[in-house]
Amino acid sequence: MGGKFSSMDPMEVQVPALNTLLDRDPYLRPYEREFRRRYAVFKDYVERVNSSDGSLDSFTKGYNYFGIHVNADNSVTAREWAPGAQQLYLVGDFNGWNNESHPFSKLEYGKWEINIPPASDGSCAIKHLSEIKLAIRGPNGQLLFRLSPWAKYVVPPPRSEGFTYKQRMWNPPEKYQFKHPKPKRPKSLRIYECHVGIATSEGRVGTYLEFAKNVVPRIAKQGYNTLQLMAIMEHAYYASFGYQVTSFFAASSRYGTPEELKELIDTCHAHGLVVLLDVVHSHASKNVDDGLNQFDGTNSCYFHDGPRGEHSLWDSRLFNYSEYEVLRFLLSNLRWYTEEYGFDGFRFDGVTSMLYHSRGLGQGFGGHYDDYFGMNVDTEALVYLMLANYMLHSMYPEMITIAEDVSGMPAMCRPVDEAGIGFDYRLAMAIPDKWIKLLKETSDDDWDMGNLIHTLTNRRWMEPAVAYAESHDQALVGDKTIAFWLMDKEMYTHMSTLSDSSPIIDRGLALHKMIRLITHALGGEAYLNFIGNEFGHPEWLDFPRAGNNDSYHYARRQWNLVDDELLKYKFLNNFDRAMNHLEEKYGWLRQDSGYVSWKHQEDKVIVFERAGLLFAFNFHPSKSFTDYRCGVDVPGDYRIVLNSDDGEFGGFSRIDNNVVHHTFDEGFAGRRHSLQLYLPSRVALVLAKH
Repeated sequence: MGGKFSSMDPMEVQVPALNTLLDRDPYLRPYEREFRRRYAVFKDYVERVNSSDGSLDSFTKGYNYFGIHVNADNSVTAREWAPGAQQLYLVGDFNGWNNESHPFSKLEYGKWEINIPPASDGSCAIKHLSEIKLAIRGPNGQLLFRLSPWAKYVVPPPRSEGFTYKQRMWNPPEKYQFKHPKPKRPKSLRIYECHVGIATSEGRVGTYLEFAKNVVPRIAKQGYNTLQLMAIMEHAYYASFGYQVTSFFAASSRYGTPEELKELIDTCHAHGLVVLLDVVHSHASKNVDDGLNQFDGTNSCYFHDGPRGEHSLWDSRLFNYSEYEVLRFLLSNLRWYTEEYGFDGFRFDGVTSMLYHSRGLGQGFGGHYDDYFGMNVDTEALVYLMLANYMLHSMYPEMITIAEDVSGMPAMCRPVDEAGIGFDYRLAMAIPDKWIKLLKETSDDDWDMGNLIHTLTNRRWMEPAVAYAESHDQALVGDKTIAFWLMDKEMYTHMSTLSDSSPIIDRGLALHKMIRLITHALGGEAYLNFIGNEFGHPEWLDFPRAGNNDSYHYARRQWNLVDDELLKYKFLNNFDRAMNHLEEKYGWLRQDSGYVSWKHQEDKVIVFERAGLLFAFNFHPSKSFTDYRCGVDVPGDYRIVLNSDDGEFGGFSRIDNNVVHHTFDEGFAGRRHSLQLYLPSRVALVLAKH
């Protein structure tokens, strides 16, 4: 998309706060021209929207114009964008499935419109929940049947009718009215990543209302303040985990109705939880009959034609972000979930794939800045993300956006007025990879403390990261949860508090707690946990599919494990809760990034300070240390405020938490003062000034 700004010499393009970015990281100075060029393209998009649609506000409310609408007099207006079509018709139960009795009129720029008067009794001619479809005469004259891209409610067919989803009219006599105000945006994000469908212990798909009643109170009690909902945008294939979206504006009907999703979000707000949507704008399902693919009978429309419109690994379609109506569709999609459902933010999936023409495939991203500013960068997708963040943050000041990016693109989490991409956080994806690699390939004796610290602290200054030990990715079939990597089949026989002690279980419980605490305390500015992993959920995730005889056995959460007082899962759950509540009290996620004063390879000991707390970890499999000296900057009396060895956390209660630790004036490890601790094997301690 050419324009006034992108036709200028980039060095003449004014970027309000670019020098703030370049002064912070002088190594970015050689790429100043590229930052200005990107900002120029962004400005051109905004300029075009303002001149064509009047404002970004009206442009991003496409759902008020497109799709099917019931007017005040019960007449119906429907509009679509189908530039490659010869003709559009609305068909369905309302007209006895007459394919051509209700044609649309053609408007300019590939848009189509139809008006249907009320029924003779004054009611709406298209009844609530009746089935509707679009019949589209494609460029070759053939009649194609499609679902509206703007459909608000689509449902699976009866098994006897195959797999193609059906669009149903959503015009309920009563809409859900939100009762609770949105919570304030938390200063420290403690995120609970979850999937409504697997949140039941039964072998079936869970529902929105069950989740609201049974799971939301658990999450709040555990000390999380943010819920991240996966697999909400409708996806015909359940086993895609929600990442092959077919209907972008439809909340998945397999868990309930749109009004029930609203009730779930309202319930979260009542419990003080903000709610993020896992949004998929990086690609779309290849489905034709119930997806966006070949909507108007051409291979383009919403997507690039040719190889640029195909993702070879995901077998899906890639959006054409330079197309004006595609921008309207995607930006309106974000506003729809914000305005209609009350979502408080978004986790953008597949950002790395969007940012690079290579889709990030086969790229190492070793950290050289040339990787981020060359011809491989997809400017159109990058500028779409700038636009999305600019819109969301300017219209909703409390909005939270998170990027799933493994590449480490500089300025990903800096504001658009610095020529950044505008996200608030990026996922620290190297951390879970490190933990799984250690557990799979390295004996405890060979863990490299320096390398571990490097992974936990290697992030861009003032670009906040979400730290996590494991997410849904690590639990998927082919991999397994950290708890199962640690304890495997022993979890079936030795997790009872009445069973014989097992060195495998003892090690597993100890390391599970330590891994999560050091990740929480040192790995980022926010923390994420995947549903069930807080209590060491065993096994892995596998959705019902042909390859497992449509089994739900691994597509559920076994809450009975943590609720049983005679099982050891409660210990991990207790520790997770204590860790979150401690962060709430001291706020390390929202303060300095932490100062590591000690990483001793032979002792396997790591010591650091953050938010006025002293953290000490002994990863040694067998050595315990008495009077272990630790450096601390602030003098005074310190007491233990979290001890992974406590009995309530499944530990051996080897440490007296009431002991007051006085600092010595003698400095140590580059700190001005020091104190001495009893550090048993595989124990983590947190101390606060008393």
